[in-house]
Amino acid sequence: MSRFKVSKFRHTEARPSRREAWISDIRAGTTASCGNHIKSSCHLIAFNSDRPGVLGIVPLESQGEDKRQVTYLGCHSDLVTDLDFSPFDDFLLATGSADRTVKLWRLPASGQALPSVPGLVLGPEPVQVEVLHFHPTADGVLASAAGMAVKVWDVAKHQALTELAAHGDLVQAAVWSRDGALLGTICKDKQLRIFDPRAKPGASQSTEAHKNGKDGRLAWTGIQEHLVSTGFNQMREHEVKVWDTRHFSSALASLTLDTSPGSLMLLLDPDSGLLILAGKGESRLSCYEVLPQQPALSPVTQCLLESVLRGAALVPRRALAIMNCEVLRVLQLSNTAIVPVSYHVPRKAVEFHEDLFPDTAGCVPASDPHAWWAGSNQQVQKVSLHPAHRPHPSFTSCLVPPMEPSLDAAQPAETPVGDTDPSEGFSSPLSSLASPSTPSSLGPSLSSTSGIGTSPSQRSLQSLLGPSSKFRHAQGTVLHRDSHITNLKGLNLTTPGESDGFCANRLRVAVPLLSSGGQVAVLELQKPGRLPDTALPTLQNGAAVTDLAWDPFDPYRLAVGGEDARIRLWRVPPEGLQEVLTTPEAVLTGHTEKIYSLRFHPLAADLLASSSYDLTIRIWDLQARAEQLRLQGHRDQIFSLAWSPSGQHLATVCKDGYLRVYEPRGGPEPLQEGPGPEGARGARVVWVCDGQCLLVSGFDSRSERQLLLYPAEALAGGPLAVLGLDVAPSTLLPSYDPDTSLVLLTGKGDTRVFLYELLPEAPFFLECNSFTSTDPHKGFILLPKTECDVREVEFARCLRLRQTSLEPVAFRLPRVRKEFFQDDVFPDTTVSWEPVLSAKAWLGGANGQPRLINLQPPGMSPVSQAPREAPARRVPSSAIYLEEKSDQQKKEELLNAMVAKLGNREDPLPQDSFEGVDEDEWAKYLAQIIVMGVQVVGRAFARALRQEFAASRAAADARGRAGHQSAAASNLSGLSLQEAQQILNVSKLSPEEIQKNYEHLFKVNDKSVGGSFYLQSKVVRAWERLQEELRIQAQEDREKEQMPKT
Repeated sequence: MSRFKVSKFRHTEARPSRREAWISDIRAGTTASCGNHIKSSCHLIAFNSDRPGVLGIVPLESQGEDKRQVTYLGCHSDLVTDLDFSPFDDFLLATGSADRTVKLWRLPASGQALPSVPGLVLGPEPVQVEVLHFHPTADGVLASAAGMAVKVWDVAKHQALTELAAHGDLVQAAVWSRDGALLGTICKDKQLRIFDPRAKPGASQSTEAHKNGKDGRLAWTGIQEHLVSTGFNQMREHEVKVWDTRHFSSALASLTLDTSPGSLMLLLDPDSGLLILAGKGESRLSCYEVLPQQPALSPVTQCLLESVLRGAALVPRRALAIMNCEVLRVLQLSNTAIVPVSYHVPRKAVEFHEDLFPDTAGCVPASDPHAWWAGSNQQVQKVSLHPAHRPHPSFTSCLVPPMEPSLDAAQPAETPVGDTDPSEGFSSPLSSLASPSTPSSLGPSLSSTSGIGTSPSQRSLQSLLGPSSKFRHAQGTVLHRDSHITNLKGLNLTTPGESDGFCANRLRVAVPLLSSGGQVAVLELQKPGRLPDTALPTLQNGAAVTDLAWDPFDPYRLAVGGEDARIRLWRVPPEGLQEVLTTPEAVLTGHTEKIYSLRFHPLAADLLASSSYDLTIRIWDLQARAEQLRLQGHRDQIFSLAWSPSGQHLATVCKDGYLRVYEPRGGPEPLQEGPGPEGARGARVVWVCDGQCLLVSGFDSRSERQLLLYPAEALAGGPLAVLGLDVAPSTLLPSYDPDTSLVLLTGKGDTRVFLYELLPEAPFFLECNSFTSTDPHKGFILLPKTECDVREVEFARCLRLRQTSLEPVAFRLPRVRKEFFQDDVFPDTTVSWEPVLSAKAWLGGANGQPRLINLQPPGMSPVSQAPREAPARRVPSSAIYLEEKSDQQKKEELLNAMVAKLGNREDPLPQDSFEGVDEDEWAKYLAQIIVMGVQVVGRAFARALRQEFAASRAAADARGRAGHQSAAASNLSGLSLQEAQQILNVSKLSPEEIQKNYEHLFKVNDKSVGGSFYLQSKVVRAWERLQEELRIQAQEDREKEQMPKT
């Protein structure tokens, strides 16, 4: 007798599910974090989507034959770094985020709306949250890691019971022991630590885990004293170690794997001792058994995957197919699908195998936070996995009470019962996609693109795909060459980064030239075409131009800032610039260094703000031609300034790393300050979302261009959201359209214009189609709304400055009913060319509201009032009826029509209970019977009826027997027919081809020639499966021959 105990898992097979069982058409996101990006309870799956702060939620099991539908939950303002389901309540989810908060969510059962607000919020932490782990025995105890600190929370009281802060670097994993007494952590400082949180905040034990501190993972085994860790060694190879806390100085066992840059995810089932190793970015799952004796890690099996791993999770044992001997189920997260991979132990008897499925921890907690913290070590009562002992007791945590079902969800009044889209099985209404704070804020951006309303199928699609902009299909088009201004020469392409490079109003464009003396060319937009080769009439500034701006209330006045610290006001004649002008209308002096930026007040006439290298902002009364206000507080170069839409505040972004908001009439010091972009290469600021937010475009510490969205009333708290775009040298220049909440972003020298819809709530940024050109542009600005062609659903018109030409670019929205005015795209717009106040009134403290106008052209009706069109009925051409057809053609058409009618019936027919014949075949048989009944009478009809039924029943019986035999053969061999054909590389069941490929593959995989016995055994099993299928087909052919002819 062998002295070595044989493992019961030695024959375990990994079976990736068929594509029909995949959860497809998802949009998974895998940002760099310490989490696995996907978690599962016994009822739900949660995973990271490609939208920052948004999770995908999907049922674990499908309901009947309906396809599982994914809904999306907007839960954080930044990336979700980790998530964890409660071990007791399958619908309680904890999420941690880069926004430094931890949130608890009560998820609904299938078919109900997702929550719009979290049940609990913990934090904020000083840095982003990295790891979350619920306590295994006490409901309401949660461990979280953020930076170098680990906190143990009493969730119900919103307070930390203790903080474990003995780490020297970023904590990468924090895991409770199975009895909940100890907490193990692994850190970037390469140390593995064991804590007893109730005894002291310091580590009770510590040792070096892995030589490389790149990315470590940790898990406790079923044996109380044993842990398993994964990490990297000095050669950057994946490494797995088993530890015993009683002998903590060195590892109990160590295993070195391959070299790979991705972290090695560790999925351990403590009941069975099976360990799954999954490397991010790889396409393989490795299964090991963790044994208490040597060797501590025993290989079991490997599974090759069709797609690359982005994340992985274990399904709880209570949700496994016990009677099929499923001992593990892994959920593989790829870019576009969730693939279940089942691990089965082959057993002959279909019964409950107690050796494979010992009792496991139930879902009723043993204690509460108070009792556990007081020293209770009571354990969770175990339950049997035997199907006869189900259902197990359920538990609903009181941390987040269950949601009350809404009347709208219970009684949908919009959708008729018989007209429901079958794809709307597991979906949520629009509010489920909104931010935790104000879900209704997403209403406008999620409305129907027709402007008439939102149909149930559209709402279902929105709930599946997450929030989306109605401008997502926007198309940017360069207008016809007849509208271009060409033959531009001598452009100044080296204007400062704080300047847009040129400026335009509805009549003219001002472009700086490279000639000495700070010349500015003024071009008429109403006179496109080729410019003359001779020199153009210009404005002679006498100093290099740093920035320029048209007066919004006087289309003939141009303000130009120069390097000589002066601002010159030019008056362009109404007929255009006919000669060189050397004398400006006025010169403003006061700055002591060169000018940065010029910005006219949005509501008050004759009011101009300027920033300079002297680190001040000065506000000028152009009527009095004098400085009225001076703002200070900047400690470095002022990158940008912007007036608020109300004109009461002024925002600046500075090279010293701060974003500031001033109330100019209240004092020279900033009203509030907040952290700006990390990079110091340049930045821009603009007010968005009706003045509720500030959008800043800048750079991070790695020179990546990014967008930062700040709440205008609370800059000190940092940005609400950060969106990284790309790496490029030029600063993104934002052009914001307040009517549509769209921002267009591009840089000097770029070829792409980004387009985003901005929201004051999560998910904050909704991406739309971008515009791409073949050559780089030198500038890109937005023209007034009145220049858009509303009849063509043109919501924005821009000017693109190239090296030798100026091109108009139209942004349009594809719409079906363009004969109507699209009032959802064109709300009333501001009369931006009429002042509301005078400079004197504003300086005296007055405020005002701009006048609005309707852009609806005469003769057009709003699409919101358009009558709904009934679906057009397709009428066949009369030629079809006039065409002469043979009797056989008429018979076939009649047969097909009857088949279609019968196939669409929902009532069950008698033949539905027969096996082996699908509905279409039965419909065809019945149609043939009816046709024959029309052609014969009396006994001939009855005889034909009996013949058809006999033939159909015989075919059904034969096919049913064949189908059962084939399925039984697949179950017996463990290989499906398709898998066997793929192994032997045969497309048709040809005995000669099967035998030929079998002999070849058996020979090349022989161990004597360097082959694999495992692959050779697969070849043999595939050959046996195909031989069995040939035998079944031969038997079916013989039965068909013996069938009575009709």
